[in-house]
This record gives sequence, structure tokens and C-alpha cells, in this order.
Amino acid sequence: MSRVFAVTLCLSILTFSAVAQDSVKENHIRELMNMMGSGQLGVQIFNSLTDSYKKTLPDVDPQFWDDMSKEIKAENLINMVVPIYAKYFTDEDIIALTAFYKTPIGQKVIKTMPLIVTESMQIGQEWGKQLSDKIIQRLKEKGYLKST
Repeated sequence: MSRVFAVTLCLSILTFSAVAQDSVKENHIRELMNMMGSGQLGVQIFNSLTDSYKKTLPDVDPQFWDDMSKEIKAENLINMVVPIYAKYFTDEDIIALTAFYKTPIGQKVIKTMPLIVTESMQIGQEWGKQLSDKIIQRLKEKGYLKST
């Protein structure tokens, strides 16, 4: 009987220890993501997206966009991304990344990343349109699509 108790106690301690380590790692990930401004970057992407919608759908009541904006919370994105960081990085990796982002070059990366992402998205959209136009043109040339 005492052997079963001892085994159960050991398994409980190991489980508690693993959960505690995961919690510490998760806290480190959240600290890193907050330092990097990850949640705010998500909000920035949302704002960029809604700006595009506002241009293409000018008749939509501005209150609709205000209401949508109130629903967007940086913490929701962070909650969804934490498991991805946990999957690919050890706690030691996260600690090292946090140390990097505290350096001057790390701070520069944090400050410039939103600009880089915004410009990269614009370039990506242009590139995608060019590729799409090229594919459609070639499909027409080969007779797969009729010219209009």
C-alpha cells in the first residue's frame, strides 16, 4: 500500500514540477512578446486591414469600425501565439532572446519591426498582384482562359 502511495506521490510531484516549469516558461514568453510589442503589432495589422476595408467599403457606418476596434485586444493574439513560441523555443532560448532584445540592437529591431512589417506587407501585396496578373496572362496566351 505504501509503495502505491509513494509512486503516486512521485508522479504528482513530477506533474506539478512540469506544470510549474511550463508556467515559468510561459511567463518568460509573455515577457518577451510584450517587450517585442507583438500584441501591438497585431493591433497595427488589424488597423491596416480595416483601413483597406474602409477604402473599399466607404458606405459602411464608421461606428461599425469603432465597434470592431473595441473587440481587438493585443492580449488575445499573445494568448494564441504563446504555444507556438513554447513549441519551438526552450526556456533558455526565450531567456536569451529577452537578453538580446534588451541590447541596443535588440531595441532597434523592436522599434523598426512594425515599419518593416508594414512595408513588407505592401510589397507582398504588390508582388502577389504582379504574379496573379502574370499567371492570368500566361493562361490566356496558352488558351486556358479566354481574353475579355
